[in-house]
Parts: sequence; structure tokens; C-alpha cells
Amino acid sequence: KYLVSDNDFEKLVAILRLAVPYTGMILTARENEAVRDKVIEYGCSQIDAGTNIEINGYIADGEKQDYNKEQFSINDQRSLSNMIKELISKGYVPSFCTACYRAGRTGEHFMEYSVPGFIHNFCTPNSLLTLAEYLEDYADDETKTKGYLMIESSLAELKKMKKDTHDIYKKLQSIKNGERDLFY
Repeated sequence: KYLVSDNDFEKLVAILRLAVPYTGMILTARENEAVRDKVIEYGCSQIDAGTNIEINGYIADGEKQDYNKEQFSINDQRSLSNMIKELISKGYVPSFCTACYRAGRTGEHFMEYSVPGFIHNFCTPNSLLTLAEYLEDYADDETKTKGYLMIESSLAELKKMKKDTHDIYKKLQSIKNGERDLFY
């Protein structure tokens, strides 16, 4: 009786983004691949990939209890690596950033940075740093090459906006040298 069609869901996401532009929107793999690809364009701030919904699905195999039950259906089966490749190919910078949470930029404090547009001073560099960590630790050669081209392109855009990128380059080099968890 209350099912929402894919078309209506897309409209709801677009309306929500317009109505509450600073609110995070999480898009789960419950939606099918086509719907997810469409609504990502509307500004979903978080997505999942390679989701395992089996109860205790992420514990080591030797420790796994056999509940053989899923909590709900997953309709987008793409792996994390495939999702990263697709996002990069579409011009999106995949980010694994949690810096705002760790730096206390949440809720009201986040809005102090977000509304006037200062949050980009943190989000853009942090997204590039977390992407570099992913590329170094998990990406295949093709994704790594395309990912670093994206990072260079993003840094060139920052330079055009008269942003100092020296510190970002230093942190990217540190990541290539094995350091992790660098953020602004």
C-alpha cells in the first residue's frame, strides 16, 4: 500500500537535497544499481558498497555463527573496488573521511563551517588524502592510475582558486611513504 516507486524515490531524494542542503544523505545498497547511479547525482553524501548483511557477516570465517539469515535484501551487488572505479570514472572523488567527527566538527559546529562554505577547506583535502590511502592500500593498477590523475586534477582546480596546496602535496607524499590517518 505504501510502496515508493523508483521514480518517486528519485524525486524524494532531489526534494530532500533542495530542502535541507547541509544534511547528510546516506544511500544504501538496498536500492538497485540504476537508482543508486541516478540519485548519487542529486548529492547523496554517503553510499555503501560490497555490503554484507548476513548476521555476523564481517567476523572471521572461523568465528562465524551460521544464522543463515539476512536482515534485508541487497539490490546493488557491486564490490567496493568496482564502486570506487565507477565513481572515479564519473568524476566523483570517493572519500573515506571521518575527520569532522574526530575533530568535533559535528552538528552545530559543522554548520558553523558548512553554511558559509568553509567546510570545503577541510572536505576537499581530506577526501583526496583518504582516496590516496585507498589507492595505496587496496586499488588495482588501473584504479590507482586513474585515482591519482583525479587527485592531480583536483589539486590543479584548488590552485586555480588560489588555494595553497603545498601541505596537501606533503601529506600525499607521506601517504605514499606509508603514513596513514592524515587529515585537516
